[in-house]
Amino acid sequence: MKTSMAAIARLNASAFALALLGLTAAGSAQSAAPAKGSGEHITAAIKRVDGAFMRANEAKTPDWPSYGLDYAETRFSKLDQVNTSNVKDMGLVWSYNLESTRGVEATPLVVDGIMYVTASWSVVHAVDVRTGKRIWSYDPKVNRAIGFKGCCDVVNRGVALHKGKVYVAAFDGRLIALEAATGKVAWEIDTIIDHSRPYTITGAPRVFKDKVIIGNGGAEYGVRGYVTAYDAASGKQKWRWFTVPGDPSKPFEDASMAAAAKTWDPSGKYWEAGGGGTAWDTMAFDPALNLMYIGTGNGSPWARSKRSPAGGDNLYLGSVVALNPDTGKYVWHYQETPGDNWDYTSTQPMILADLKIDNKPRKVILHAPKNGFFFVIDRKTGKFISAKNFVDVNWATGFDAKGRPIEVADARRTDRPADAVPGPYGAHNWHSMSFNPKTGLAYLPAQNVPINLMDDKNYKFNSNVPGQPGSGTGWNTGFLLNVEAPKTKPFGRLIAWDPVQQKEVWRQEHVSPWNGGTLTTAGNLVFQGTAEGRFVAYNAQNGEKLWESPTGTGVIAAPSTYMVDGKQYVSIAVGWGGAYGVSQRASEKQGPGTVYTFAVGGKAALPDFVAYKLGGLVAGVKYDPAHYEAGTMLYVSNCVLCHGVPGVDRGGNIPNLGYMDASFIENLDKFILKGPAVERGMPDFTGKLTMEEIQKIKAFIQGTADAIRPKK
Repeated sequence: MKTSMAAIARLNASAFALALLGLTAAGSAQSAAPAKGSGEHITAAIKRVDGAFMRANEAKTPDWPSYGLDYAETRFSKLDQVNTSNVKDMGLVWSYNLESTRGVEATPLVVDGIMYVTASWSVVHAVDVRTGKRIWSYDPKVNRAIGFKGCCDVVNRGVALHKGKVYVAAFDGRLIALEAATGKVAWEIDTIIDHSRPYTITGAPRVFKDKVIIGNGGAEYGVRGYVTAYDAASGKQKWRWFTVPGDPSKPFEDASMAAAAKTWDPSGKYWEAGGGGTAWDTMAFDPALNLMYIGTGNGSPWARSKRSPAGGDNLYLGSVVALNPDTGKYVWHYQETPGDNWDYTSTQPMILADLKIDNKPRKVILHAPKNGFFFVIDRKTGKFISAKNFVDVNWATGFDAKGRPIEVADARRTDRPADAVPGPYGAHNWHSMSFNPKTGLAYLPAQNVPINLMDDKNYKFNSNVPGQPGSGTGWNTGFLLNVEAPKTKPFGRLIAWDPVQQKEVWRQEHVSPWNGGTLTTAGNLVFQGTAEGRFVAYNAQNGEKLWESPTGTGVIAAPSTYMVDGKQYVSIAVGWGGAYGVSQRASEKQGPGTVYTFAVGGKAALPDFVAYKLGGLVAGVKYDPAHYEAGTMLYVSNCVLCHGVPGVDRGGNIPNLGYMDASFIENLDKFILKGPAVERGMPDFTGKLTMEEIQKIKAFIQGTADAIRPKK
């Protein structure tokens, strides 16, 4: 059939008209696209974040949508726009004031230029990376008076993102879902099972398979650890798994708890102090295996002889545990420190990797917990592959073929003080490590903080006898600390570790322990902040320092990197603190918590850094020398863990009392009995300390200052 020219013309005209309409519609849609940083843009950007988004982002990692970047928590960015050749040209783009004075441990999350980061006291900030300006902030209004319930500062390691919501776990145990565009509360739930116990949360939640998962802390005080999953949309509890068994006179929650109870001695009534095992930090997820992994914490109390007198492995303390993310059911475990006796948590960040070992591909977990050994574990089965100490240790000589530690004979000796190496601060703490598959190396913040331990023969749960460390604020360790001066030396270092050969490849020595977490990139770089206030880039292959920027105060958190509008940025949240940082420091500067964002060609000026003001040793406070010894014991029980030794330590983000003005010490009762600092986290000792005891503490403070004062 022939088509007339007129018909063809009509068809062409119609096609042209449709095309024109299409172009017009496209143009209208383009012009109607929400402005970057607007509420509509933020909602659309964060609504995309789900399991599929997480897996897709792994291909090129343009965004940083989760605490460890990806489900495997590698902290390896595939971005290489910033690399060894141009990192020297990196400069500050903007800085953002977090308005905090305590520790900042969060890794900034960024999706399409929208940053979410937390400060101390679990305060959340949403920041526009394109401008460095605040979009919103949310303060969960944690009661500052409960700050003493946290062993390790009022910190928070960050948020999780999922389908338009931002999830934060508050210090007081609430899990809160916020609308990503506005910061308004979508839902809130109390995760704490027993408020008579000093539970806290400092970790970042994770989202696996539409469930928000969170653990808790508090094992220093006496709690029972557990992990809970909540429906991401509604907040409804989906499952809970306890990390250690409860009272054996009651039914066990599941078969894993019944099995664990066989490794505890019930004569110690371990359940009265909770047992510990809190999963307060690391989690990872393997979608292909449908397994999630958690690291569990220390015993409560620390001393096994007190919680389990007949010995035993005390499962699942100091372990990596695999759970089914759908049900929370136990699948397998590997215990890195059987019968933990030294606060050797396994809560340090773990990394999932695929390695060739003995010429065979293996799906593994890389883990460097507090106990000083670098572990490679099969993540399908939990079977031990290898372990090698990455620092000097004195509790074990190694691990046997079955994955059991070969303990040193005197490691558990209790009749005399001895240095624990590593000590309770750990050879590696929560500070994130990273793994670069291009170099085959893990980048690990390692350290030694000298601590001397001795059995406390007077220990009973919540006994609060003067001289028991922290007992006045609820600590339960079962040990006396530093009865003798520790003989080991402190250090901090960055180690590049080969997990296949189990050996150190290079290291950078730092001036102090307690340095920040690491980030590694396809640009052959490793980034780390330091305790004395530097943010540094190293060559990932050989450790050569390539760039640095001052940060003022010390850095403890880990950085993140991401692309915005075709440009790579690197951000770090800075704020000195944490367990070590409350009473110690390495920087002579101080300032508020701050996010620094850098890029090649950045020209912004750094904010002003303020010199740390350390006065002279306190002088002139009248005291009775006969009170000094009793004051020493009271100070150890109530003050030393936060304020350090008067005049000997220099203070961290909490001041050292040996350098306070004499009027403060003279009127000490007015500050520690319903004093003004309660609103900043200072314990209220009303009903806990008498006026006579306060006089004795004053004698210790002034007496110590007088004893160490240089003689003219």
